[in-house]
Amino acid sequence: MTLFGIHASHEQIAPGELLRAVVRAEQAGFGAAMSSDHFSPWSARQGESGFAWTWLGAALQATGLPFGVVTAPGQRYHPAVSAQAIATVAAMFPGRFWAALGTGEASNEHITGDPWPAKPVRAARLRECVDVLRALFAGEEVTHHGLVTVDRAQLWTLPAEPPALVGAAVSPETAAWCAEWADGLITVNAPEERLRAVANAYRDAGGRGPLRLQVHLSYAADADEARRIAHEQWRSNVFAPPACWDIDHVDTFDTVSEHVPPELVAKTVNVSNEPGWHAERLARYRELGFEEIYLHHVGQHLDEFIDVFASSVLPGLAGTPGTPGKPGTPAAAWPEAVSA
Repeated sequence: MTLFGIHASHEQIAPGELLRAVVRAEQAGFGAAMSSDHFSPWSARQGESGFAWTWLGAALQATGLPFGVVTAPGQRYHPAVSAQAIATVAAMFPGRFWAALGTGEASNEHITGDPWPAKPVRAARLRECVDVLRALFAGEEVTHHGLVTVDRAQLWTLPAEPPALVGAAVSPETAAWCAEWADGLITVNAPEERLRAVANAYRDAGGRGPLRLQVHLSYAADADEARRIAHEQWRSNVFAPPACWDIDHVDTFDTVSEHVPPELVAKTVNVSNEPGWHAERLARYRELGFEEIYLHHVGQHLDEFIDVFASSVLPGLAGTPGTPGKPGTPAAAWPEAVSA
């Protein structure tokens, strides 16, 4: 079955309010949650940046939801520190936690003062980090010298089962690369042909585990308000790679996005005041084979979004099989669904 969850955006919402929102989401009927992990917001208008790992412990304790986080070991986080954080959360909340690993963005990673590597170097660095994390999760003492350096690290607190390490990708090329090491894939909403290409690239390369999708959306009862929210909060997030990876400061994001029109934001964010429109769009994502779909309302006030989607969007999507096999196949050819 396709699992629908809520995304917790630390860049936009203070941690206490965000905790209250995920509790409300669980009570309303959302089935899971995922979290960002930023040091800096994308815009001064967003204006927050709570520490994800502190918050995750509180959120998992306050709810019964499974949680994921998108994080970037290798620069801001030494891989042994990432491994300790992931293992501790997984040990406290067995079976409820996964971590998606990406190569990061300069806006978060520049704080170390180290140079920002080119994308191929960041990918190679992440691949080294994956091997370090898996060895530490296996209880090994790890010494490693490469793009990252580890000296005789060992985790003394381990979960009973190693947590899933998920690949984060927005291109078919990166998705295929993730297939070699990841326990699943996560991407973000894009045109359907692009999403199909990303998902198929992962599966065709032998990728295992669930396909997850984060959906940026803006909802309000008034159409103009839905457009205003999306433009005010998310116009700094319309820039394709490598710009979004390489811009390293809030001020720069705000300067380059000053004249971004609402129409361009609507190509990145699903904007509508009609619950049925959102339900139809989510159903199409589900039909592409995504087994877990996380909804990110890009506004800073989540109550209306949670209540309306729980009452008017998610019920119509419940009980419909997801697609554990290759995306893009006709519904009649899908194998029996496995609950995500």
